[in-house]
Amino acid sequence: MYLQEEKKRFLAVAANLIILVFQARSFGYVWSNCYDSPYFFRGDYVVIALYMAFIYLLTKSFNGYKINYMRVSYLCVSHAVAISLGGAVAYAFICMALNEYESFTPILILVAVQIIFVVLWIVIARTVVNYIYPPRQMVVIYGNYPPDDFLDKLNKKSDRYDICEILNYDEGLKKICQDISAYQGVILYDLPSEDRNSIIKYCYKNSIRAYVVPKITDIVMRESEELYLVDTPLFLARNQGLHIDQRILKRAMDIVVSIIGIIVLSPIMIPTAILIKLYDRGPVLYKQTRFTRDKKTFTIYKFRSMAVDAEEKGVRLASKKDSRITPIGRFIRRTHIDETMQLFNVLKGDMSIVGPRPERPEIFEKYQESIPEFEFRLKVKAGITGYAQVHGKYNTTPIDKLKLDLLYIERYSFLLDIKLMLLTLRIIFSKDSTEGIDSNQETALKEEK
Repeated sequence: MYLQEEKKRFLAVAANLIILVFQARSFGYVWSNCYDSPYFFRGDYVVIALYMAFIYLLTKSFNGYKINYMRVSYLCVSHAVAISLGGAVAYAFICMALNEYESFTPILILVAVQIIFVVLWIVIARTVVNYIYPPRQMVVIYGNYPPDDFLDKLNKKSDRYDICEILNYDEGLKKICQDISAYQGVILYDLPSEDRNSIIKYCYKNSIRAYVVPKITDIVMRESEELYLVDTPLFLARNQGLHIDQRILKRAMDIVVSIIGIIVLSPIMIPTAILIKLYDRGPVLYKQTRFTRDKKTFTIYKFRSMAVDAEEKGVRLASKKDSRITPIGRFIRRTHIDETMQLFNVLKGDMSIVGPRPERPEIFEKYQESIPEFEFRLKVKAGITGYAQVHGKYNTTPIDKLKLDLLYIERYSFLLDIKLMLLTLRIIFSKDSTEGIDSNQETALKEEK
């Protein structure tokens, strides 16, 4: 099994190296033949190396090199966004290096050729890998609640995982360990801590791959600080949210990014406001009361995407194919243009660029009734984008949103905020990110079956 995994990893590395070599050669060709390089031979190699370093870091931050794990569509979009940003930065550098505006056409052709090549290569590479290595055969061990919703998500990745057996922990440790040994991996879903720890120890001893759905305490402890005060290991969980210096740096970045965002996006925001007004003569903006850090309330701004009387029958989240959404609203929700007005909330200090999405008080209280820990996400300011937006969807369950937001709070860094802002560019092209709740739901809570 170990040898097979190593071969699979080697194929992925080889496939990614081919992509990088092609990008380096194609950029080198454009730089050398389409622009009058002011550098000598070695200087040209430095320029190519800088371009490749930038493309590599961008693509890596988008998880574009995880050929063995991510969906093909995800990989293609990640590379396309990285290549496009790389092309824009390369053109800006070329103009500065040559001290004059150069033709953008060669860079535009370069970007198009690279995207076409990478997309085709990813499809070929994944097809070959899937042919050589069929889906991993797995067993799911669950606790008090059947993992129906979780299994529905896994079944959408049937090219990666083959769920062969589902066992309840009541079957007993002996039976579970016997069954685990027959598969290539085990998924532990919502197990009592004692039972889960016993299974993890067995998997570790026998080198069996284990996937664990984390509990809230797992996330808090995972990012704790290691202390060596005595010869007994200590983990320190500060549980304070962001430190004062982190909040100051984050606020400074929020001000700069929101001002730049408002200026850059104004050619999109102004026509959007005009179209909304012309469609039904209703208000352009939709205002709501939301919670932010320490449960403080504020008024959030959004471009109105629903009919004026959308909430006459009460508060509920948007559902799939919601009839309340206007034609213009569907487009601006799909492209996230409706949320651009929140840059003014950021500038005012009500929100941050990156942070947990703010909830309405009515919906927050419903979530907290089922999940008392839901208020943990209020240790930082609400944000326009964040872990739950990048890695989740509009209809992601509250407990999963909470876990994703806690991961962000516990892992916070200035560089992480930059990475999440870049990843947000990718989700603009993801249909799943705006998928509504089911028509029989009022919130993202799902009843246990």
